[in-house]
Amino acid sequence: MNTNSNTYTIIYASVMVVIVAFVLAFTSYSLKDIQNKNVELDKMKQILSSLNINTDGQDAEALYNQYVQKDMIINSKGEVIAEEGGFNVVEKVELSKKLEDRKLTVYLANVNGETKYIIPLYGQGLWGPIWGYVALNDNKNTIYGTYFSHAGETPGLGAEITTEKFQAPFIGKEIMKDGNLVSIAVVKPGRTATGQDYVDGISGGTITSVAVEAMLKDCLSQYNEFLTKK
Repeated sequence: MNTNSNTYTIIYASVMVVIVAFVLAFTSYSLKDIQNKNVELDKMKQILSSLNINTDGQDAEALYNQYVQKDMIINSKGEVIAEEGGFNVVEKVELSKKLEDRKLTVYLANVNGETKYIIPLYGQGLWGPIWGYVALNDNKNTIYGTYFSHAGETPGLGAEITTEKFQAPFIGKEIMKDGNLVSIAVVKPGRTATGQDYVDGISGGTITSVAVEAMLKDCLSQYNEFLTKK
């Protein structure tokens, strides 16, 4: 075959495309289990972070199994419909359903002999999704710890929701007043909120701060029956 012809060039390019596509597909398939495991480990670390447990340099899976006892699935009535399996529930998908059809995850943990309830969060930030976890004490009211993250908030502004400076003030705040779920307000620094506990938002990151407040309110409200039930 004439290697200088257009036909040769087209055939050569086509064969190379097929070979490269095959190699990429094979590599992706081969690494799928490893990728899924890394996603699971990252999620475990996020949940542990909401419990104020540092996983740096430690076996996150072992720590998760040590502290987290159950990943229950409940419904909007606060009824337990499965004792396990909540780890695999996708909050984004459930939020698209009617409230009565949603599967809601509650992680039950034990920290220093005390019961903690961890509730997953999901919302929309300025540039993309935001998510996190809020850990409550056994009274289902007082916040024990939080974890927030994002897909693409502005560095130095909205992205600050991932920092201890933003997350730490939530500790000790109450999500209920007079037996009613009111969530936590995120206000501009120097301002206050009436009828609910509040924390300072991010200077210059107002939209992301408001998004965190909305995420907390929207997600916690799904658990109203569970949280208010004795």
